[in-house]
Amino acid sequence: MEIVESFSAALAAGPQWVFWWVNFMGLVFVLAIPVAFFRPEGRWTLISMAFAFPAMMWLYSQVGFVRLLGIVHVVFWTPLAFYLWQRRNQWRVKETLVGKWILLLFATIVASLIFDYTDVLRYALSERG
Repeated sequence: MEIVESFSAALAAGPQWVFWWVNFMGLVFVLAIPVAFFRPEGRWTLISMAFAFPAMMWLYSQVGFVRLLGIVHVVFWTPLAFYLWQRRNQWRVKETLVGKWILLLFATIVASLIFDYTDVLRYALSERG
């Protein structure tokens, strides 16, 4: 649990917008719990979380709070984004609250992946901050 506390402290010490963005993403992803009882999108989101969170904590314990951490989202959320996109005809955004959540989830993942791919590329180009 110390690693989670350390990660949270590093996150809080950084730019405030990043802190709020990560918390927003957490809220969107946690909403997958009730959705998982009746929609595959919720179940796949929880599976992604089950792998991404420990992977993020492990990588943080190895390299610290650096841009490379985005690789975890790249690995686990890129396939999830493609999966969600393939099911877009079944979201029923206009008709259901769950459809609106799936759209929000997809938009959140895509926005995060833009940051994550950029961060990983910047890290690969020796920008280690």
